Amino acid sequence: MKTEITKFHYNRANKIPGYMKSLLKFASYFYDAVTIVRNFLYDKYILPIECVNAKVISVGNLTTGGVGKTPVVAQIADYYASQYDERVCIISRGYGGHLDNKNVNVIKHEGEIKCDAYYAGDEPYWLAQNTHPEVSVLTCADRVKAAEYAVNNFQVTKIILDDAFQHRRINRDADIVLIDSEMKFGNEGLLPYGPLRENLNGLKRADLIYIVSKNTDHKKAEQYARIMSKKLGKDVRVCRVEPDVIYNIKTNEPLDKSKPVTALCAIGQPEQFIKFLSDCNVENIVIFEDHYTYTREDIAQIKGNIVTTEKDAVKIQRFGFNNVYALKLKTVFDPKGLLK
Repeated sequence: MKTEITKFHYNRANKIPGYMKSLLKFASYFYDAVTIVRNFLYDKYILPIECVNAKVISVGNLTTGGVGKTPVVAQIADYYASQYDERVCIISRGYGGHLDNKNVNVIKHEGEIKCDAYYAGDEPYWLAQNTHPEVSVLTCADRVKAAEYAVNNFQVTKIILDDAFQHRRINRDADIVLIDSEMKFGNEGLLPYGPLRENLNGLKRADLIYIVSKNTDHKKAEQYARIMSKKLGKDVRVCRVEPDVIYNIKTNEPLDKSKPVTALCAIGQPEQFIKFLSDCNVENIVIFEDHYTYTREDIAQIKGNIVTTEKDAVKIQRFGFNNVYALKLKTVFDPKGLLK
């Protein structure tokens, strides 16, 4: 049912019964009302917004599903970590991990990764693996608590919040919002009828908007960025996401693209991943729901070579299979000027 509802959100299919649509639409009115009241209370400082002694950059979006936040977060963190006088920390909720996120969990500090993807969650673990050695990675449901921990214990000067646009209790110096150039806002309905976490008025809070173009031709995204910039009166830029290499996650050898493969993933928008494999000999496609925790049996039953995302690969590595390859993406954008 979750998969069918997600398809409905983005108008990719319409298989859910009419009565279910009506129920979802009715529930979305209540969701909208709650988010409007909540944002009003924060806007008027009736609900407290707490500051920490570091510059805070939030990277988020208005919709559910994979927009491409994680590599953007990594690149921003690396940009600041490369400046010798900065101490950088990424804070994630750690969704899908098996640690108690009521506590502050140190996933990475001073180049040492403290736990695997099963406990950390796929995105925090990927961030730990794919960022500058001096970038710390923490998980906690309470971003304020984690930020204070990072400042007090690691003396960080820059904090990057992963997926925190709606987590308004912590003050931020820059709010970056990502929009998928293909999926945009789906059916533009609010949860659970549509993919929106809050209505489109939320874009007014954004300091900078990136249109994430997951394609080889970025003209469509560039045109959409110009339209959105004029419409919103905001700084709207294009973040280009392109396929790079496909490598064996155990041996690091490149994939022989002439051989048949099974495309495997558990991400919010699997269609984008499949498109990136257009030059591969894809014979089968296996899709699990977003953040699915793989078992050894899930992988063992797939014959031949498997190509998956790097986000999925970090959860599969522990099984030690020789036939699993990961698609590496390159994210192209300029992080300069994020903080005024």
